[in-house]
Amino acid sequence: MAENIDDITINYEQDGKLLVKELKKEILTRGGWTTIMFFYQELDRNTNEYKEPQVSIRRFQKRNGEFKLQSKFKISNKKQTLQIIDVLKQWYEI
Repeated sequence: MAENIDDITINYEQDGKLLVKELKKEILTRGGWTTIMFFYQELDRNTNEYKEPQVSIRRFQKRNGEFKLQSKFKISNKKQTLQIIDVLKQWYEI
């Protein structure tokens, strides 16, 4: 795990292949409890092409000088992302 918030990534490589590719990240909160939103793609092992981008919101807790993943929520597609945006706009009357 990372010691610095800015070093946390969702990139995941196995056997020389980048299976999860981080496209963007936004650090939503900093501190002992950190929340980061990632925009990423997963590699389809059958086609060797990256799938549609997804969003993952992850919470990390700093323990013993390192940030450790505590929880995560995956927004699996664009439709679900837009639905969440619409609901939040309604709730906050934006």
